[in-house]
Amino acid sequence: MILYLHGFRSSPASFKAQAAADYMSRQGLSGRFFCPQLPESPFSSVSLASQLMEGHDPARILLIGSSLGGYYATFLAERTGCKAVLLNPVVDPWHVKAGTDNPPDTLELADWEMDREKYADELRRFQVRRITRPERYFLIAATGDELLDYRQMCAHYEKARQIIIDGSDHSLSEFPDYLDEILAFGSLQPV
Repeated sequence: MILYLHGFRSSPASFKAQAAADYMSRQGLSGRFFCPQLPESPFSSVSLASQLMEGHDPARILLIGSSLGGYYATFLAERTGCKAVLLNPVVDPWHVKAGTDNPPDTLELADWEMDREKYADELRRFQVRRITRPERYFLIAATGDELLDYRQMCAHYEKARQIIIDGSDHSLSEFPDYLDEILAFGSLQPV
């Protein structure tokens, strides 16, 4: 099973989710690829992902989490023991800000500011302060991420496999270039 967890205010129609779905289809894995629309509530999002994972052997599950989806994927990987690929993941939802001296002023970030207060208790419930077994994690982060500081990601997933893209952005425009490595990391084969 390959479970893609999109980011905040994103969807299964996002660039990365669609690129992953297309790639998995070409690999003969479309029947094992899932990308649900996550609710705004962190509790509801993690509950939905947990329900989809029920009955599957954790050794045969690969989570791919983007941004806030990476925050959820980390919690789920710690809880179940499955592998997780993290794409510019949120590490600390209380400190979402640019990695530069120029803070972003996008509407999306303003909306995030309101919602993170609304869901603060739910977000705290899923916080992983330190990962165990770093070999289960694969971080892909961009130094040019305008919302999150890649250095915080690198420190949080220390000793995990890491690809740090020089430049790029929060959307990871180069994401399709890494799908072969992601599939290999998950040790998943076409059926």
